Amino acid sequence: MNKIKGYLQTSYEEFAQKATWPTMSDLQKSTVLVVIASIIFALLVFGMDEAIQGVLSFVRGLF
Repeated sequence: MNKIKGYLQTSYEEFAQKATWPTMSDLQKSTVLVVIASIIFALLVFGMDEAIQGVLSFVRGLF
């Protein structure tokens, strides 16, 4: 039981005192970056999907 208590106490101390947390400004910048990257990725996937669909429709039209 003492090992668990020691582990939890050490974990809490590291979590609360030794860890450095990002500022609100850093979090907002990171969030904007993730949203923009997600939109770009979604547009790329959409473009590839449309291109493949067009190619398959063309190939089906040949037969």
